[in-house]
Amino acid sequence: MTCTCAKIDTAMIIRNPEKNFEELWKTFHNRYPFFELRNVDWKKQYDTYRPKVTRETSNGELFEIFCQMLAPLNDGHVELIAKATSDRKRRYFTPEKKPKFWREFTSREIKQLFKTTEKTLVANGFEQPTETQAWMLHYCRSRAFGYIRILELEGVKKGSLTAALDRIVGDIKDSDGVVIDIRNNPGGDDSTAITIINRFCDRKRVAFHRKTKIGPGEDAFTSRKTWHIEPQGDAQFTGPIVLLTCDSVFSGGEAFALAIKQLPHVTIIGDHTNGIFSYQLEKKLPNGWRYCLSYQKYFSAQMVCYEGKGVPVDIKLLNKKTDIENGVDPLIICALKVLKSKKRGGGG
Repeated sequence: MTCTCAKIDTAMIIRNPEKNFEELWKTFHNRYPFFELRNVDWKKQYDTYRPKVTRETSNGELFEIFCQMLAPLNDGHVELIAKATSDRKRRYFTPEKKPKFWREFTSREIKQLFKTTEKTLVANGFEQPTETQAWMLHYCRSRAFGYIRILELEGVKKGSLTAALDRIVGDIKDSDGVVIDIRNNPGGDDSTAITIINRFCDRKRVAFHRKTKIGPGEDAFTSRKTWHIEPQGDAQFTGPIVLLTCDSVFSGGEAFALAIKQLPHVTIIGDHTNGIFSYQLEKKLPNGWRYCLSYQKYFSAQMVCYEGKGVPVDIKLLNKKTDIENGVDPLIICALKVLKSKKRGGGG
């Protein structure tokens, strides 16, 4: 009898809507660093939504209240996931507004766009891009230039990545320029981004700085940690680079853009990145729902924070659906024009 009561008490605690609300709100209060930047008064959100939650609040009502409270953050690293139950499907929420790139192209059309990219490269003397030893790096070259597409920045073994970079950089080290394409990159590990950029580095430089929110208040952060890029491997390419970006480049992809921007001879073409740099802090509520939030603040080498804005471009140029119809990727055309106008600096 005692054992049964204990199970009932535990179940009541887990389902307790008020307890779950308090825990979610408090975690964001203590660990989320961007309320001011995103113009959200978190205490006011508490005063608005806490009275709506009672012991009788249903799971469906509680999920909707959480969504309304989180919505103004407009942060793609904020997520709420309620697992499926016998009477309800899995529910998912993020307050992020859909990036322009995704409003312009469906998933199917994004694949068509990159086929157009390949077609444009071939029409300009490049080979067909192919997958390397590291599946997330696609590579090809023409007589003068190289092209590398980085699909994402995780899920590859160190040995495979090293082998792919050895092949690519060995092939292009004496070329006149390289296009690095991170459009629609979902992100990944900062260390993978640094490993790639190190093959294009002329000397040791600051890549970016990062500090982590550890408690309530504006100053409750860890000490600042600085990441560096520096030459690595048997060969480096230190000539002109064009980086292609758009606003559906996230997280580790943005750290990549932030770091490579510190190199000389880098021109960024396209659209700013999304503006969510942090790793995600993953948590679980007593009722079993999972949630994630940004909890780190990134700065450029010059101590500029691009959170909510994204890494800016040097030349703004957006892809449109008509690019697919016309069979030409204008960002590739622009990138090649920029590379042809630059004299190669440095050696491999």
